[in-house]
Amino acid sequence: MWEEYNDLIRQRIEKIEKLRSMNINPYPIRFTRDLTAADVLSKHKDETPLEGKLAGRIRSRRLMGKASFAHIEDMSGLIQLYFRQDILGEQKYEIFKLLDLGDIIGVHGKSFRTKTGEITIEVHDFTLLAKCIRPLPVVKEKDGKLFDEFADRELRYRHRYIDLIVTPKTKSDFILRSKLINGIREFLTARGFLEVETPMMQAIPGGASARPFVTHHNALNIDLYLRIAPELYLKRLLVGGFEKVFELNRNFRNEGISTRHNPEFTMLELYEAYSDYNAMMQLCEEMISSLSLKLLGTMRVEYQGERIDFTPPWKRIAYVDAIREFTDIDFRTIKSATEAYNAAKSIGIHLDEKLSKWKIAEHIFEERVEKHLIQPTFVIDYPTELSPLAKTREDDPEFVERFEPYIAGREIGNAFSELNDPFDQRRRFEEQVRMREAGDEEAQMMDYDFLMALEYGMPPAGGMGIGIDRLVMLFINTASIKDTILFPLLRPDTGEHHGTSEG
Repeated sequence: MWEEYNDLIRQRIEKIEKLRSMNINPYPIRFTRDLTAADVLSKHKDETPLEGKLAGRIRSRRLMGKASFAHIEDMSGLIQLYFRQDILGEQKYEIFKLLDLGDIIGVHGKSFRTKTGEITIEVHDFTLLAKCIRPLPVVKEKDGKLFDEFADRELRYRHRYIDLIVTPKTKSDFILRSKLINGIREFLTARGFLEVETPMMQAIPGGASARPFVTHHNALNIDLYLRIAPELYLKRLLVGGFEKVFELNRNFRNEGISTRHNPEFTMLELYEAYSDYNAMMQLCEEMISSLSLKLLGTMRVEYQGERIDFTPPWKRIAYVDAIREFTDIDFRTIKSATEAYNAAKSIGIHLDEKLSKWKIAEHIFEERVEKHLIQPTFVIDYPTELSPLAKTREDDPEFVERFEPYIAGREIGNAFSELNDPFDQRRRFEEQVRMREAGDEEAQMMDYDFLMALEYGMPPAGGMGIGIDRLVMLFINTASIKDTILFPLLRPDTGEHHGTSEG
């Protein structure tokens, strides 16, 4: 196969040399178009055809003596072209014969309708804009599944530009992702939220429990961290008087790669003064359900064999009640880490005996509860130990006002009634520091400047983060987060795949 590709590449390079010998530049500096494929298809009228310039990539070509057909594709879609030697002239028509599938051309012509009813451009002139040297894979599809040399998922992730050219669903999925992000902006700004930007390089990483990436600033001679969350900076803005803020941000966490995790990912994070986690739940379900209706035309979607219903209101269940429902373990009655360890062992979960009671609960929840939370569900009232930035429940200090929305067995966000008591926040930071010194690399660091900000007074507030990539997974019906990221992080290429610089 690869030898065959190399022969085809050599043939195309020879065509470039022939074009250059004819004083034709296969990569000219510019071409100005005034029509798209969609323009022609939507505006053509038989009595008043459209005339203008289009450009796109050749996706099909049929040579038929002195007249030929081709299709070009631009961002808006496909359109057929009609080339005639008597219109173009013999020399220009010979140049057309040197074109290949994948070449990008610009054409000037007039629309008409063929005998079969297809709207087509009669080409009066054309220009080669970029010669495609490497042949495009021929993608075949049956029963919704791709099968050919480009069906390999890693190959598609590694060479996303080819994937976008030859796989229509890939292109439509990323267009939907863009529309979803734009829809989030419209939803929030219509409710008075202000979009802001906060630092991506931070002296102290905070706002989440995760291992950060470390970099070094030469001029200041200091180590900096790529942010794991924007939370503490957005809360500083609440202190400063911005009462409703949000950020669509890139976060970086030095953790494993899986179908649900990419070290670089996109989050929506928002904060509203004089609000709480109850208001955040309402905002969350309203936003996601309305986006589903707007972008997909329904609140009931198919996802990996399950029918997901986004219609509000969503189910609400306390963290400890969810564990009890699916394991019969009641953490309201468990008083010690030893009891928790024995309870986990009794259901086949073997953990480090040094873990605390609530760390053990966390493992049980992840292994035995999450997978059952298929329909949209708010898991609420988490243990205080697991939530260093959330406000303690007034009726039970062992728990905080926090929720995580779960859909299709995975957590897609996190939200709190935000902690604004500087004394309580200091105690929680100190506990996180002790955990870090004991070896927990994901525990948070002490942030004295954030404590100082709280000492100036932060209004009571609700805050929420939503994982954009995981939300897109639901909307495009994929089990892998890599299908939602244009260029996901991959292991270095060994050069064994088609399309590498080794040829």
